[in-house]
Amino acid sequence: MKLLQKTSRIYLFASLAIYIAVGIAFFWSIKYMIYDEVENRLKVEKRDFEAYVEEHDEWLEDAYFVENKIEVSPTRGSISDEVIFKDTLILNRYEGTLDPFRQLTFYASIDGEPHRVVIRKSMIQSYKLIEAISAIMIAFLGVLMVGMFFFQRRLSGKIWQPFYESLANIKDFDWTKSKKLELPKSEITEFNELEDVMVKMASKMQHDYKSLKEFTENASHEMQTPLALINARVEQFIQTGDLDKDHTYWIEEIYHASRRISRINQGLLLLAKIENQQFTEQENTNLTDLLKAKLSDFEDIISHKQLHVDIDAEGEFITLMSPALAEIMIVNLINNAIRHNYVNGTLEITSGNHHLQVSNTGNALKTDPESLFDRFKKESSGSESVGLGLAIVKQICDNYNLKITYQNQESIHKIRIESQ
Repeated sequence: MKLLQKTSRIYLFASLAIYIAVGIAFFWSIKYMIYDEVENRLKVEKRDFEAYVEEHDEWLEDAYFVENKIEVSPTRGSISDEVIFKDTLILNRYEGTLDPFRQLTFYASIDGEPHRVVIRKSMIQSYKLIEAISAIMIAFLGVLMVGMFFFQRRLSGKIWQPFYESLANIKDFDWTKSKKLELPKSEITEFNELEDVMVKMASKMQHDYKSLKEFTENASHEMQTPLALINARVEQFIQTGDLDKDHTYWIEEIYHASRRISRINQGLLLLAKIENQQFTEQENTNLTDLLKAKLSDFEDIISHKQLHVDIDAEGEFITLMSPALAEIMIVNLINNAIRHNYVNGTLEITSGNHHLQVSNTGNALKTDPESLFDRFKKESSGSESVGLGLAIVKQICDNYNLKITYQNQESIHKIRIESQ
């Protein structure tokens, strides 16, 4: 959920709750004021009635000229000072409806006898007034809430505009390039502080990337040169033929160890370059066609192991990635499937529009399948394998959001790459 949507939703629900509470409070306030006014009028009627009775010491129906209905009836017992207000309904004989009234009940002495007096005032007009005021208030609050909602969205959008512009620039920022990160200035102090921090972090990333890139390039050159020299000198020793059996054995061990160090160095440097995203060139690469083409480079070793190759291409797996890394990934997959296969084994390639799978026969896996793609994880302790091939494949897949999985069924090992 976007920030503006989140704040707008919170504002909408909070405003709705506040407006409902205000509306209820307003309704009861209006009702209280109207009831208070009606009760005050009834009290005035009560005083007028008492004054009339006190003056004439009697009560005549036609003598009492009040606007409200009044009932006087004799009662037993002593006169109470109790005054009772309550709502009641009276049948309208003309319309056949029950009309609401506010009723005042009190006791008075007329001609020395106790009487119960009830004065009623119609609430029809008062209720209509309450309904009209409530409807106007609801409409006003509704218009106000809608207006404030859109005003808040517009205001929030304007306030957060520098943030969104900065976010867009950060998304487009490439720390592998020399162009510095530029963020718009804002009138809001917190945004400016955030932008200053982001610019400093971006500059630090560019500096660290440049330093790491120079280190990997220099390390590759500085380490490969002496290793190549060692290999060349060892080859010269072997070719002289003047060495006895023991010396030849030790020289060959040195030669194989040197070549192994060279391969490890190349693999680690390649991993570092992949992790640092130094392969920036990307294009739509057909992994299915690339795998078919690279199989021809392994024809000799496939023939030597007498492997049966089966290709089932139901579709072409095309993805956006570096062509160089795609070739490295495919070569490592084929090399892994051949190296861990046995004589007269099977190498099966299956492909679809969104996946590529390399399957091979081989011995049962002795290591944990979860750690198969870790660095220096290998089945064989022989010098030919340095344990970086599948780690490189995994890192390439991670860089391009590809999912890689391993499955095995008895002597069949399957490595599957698919888009996510």
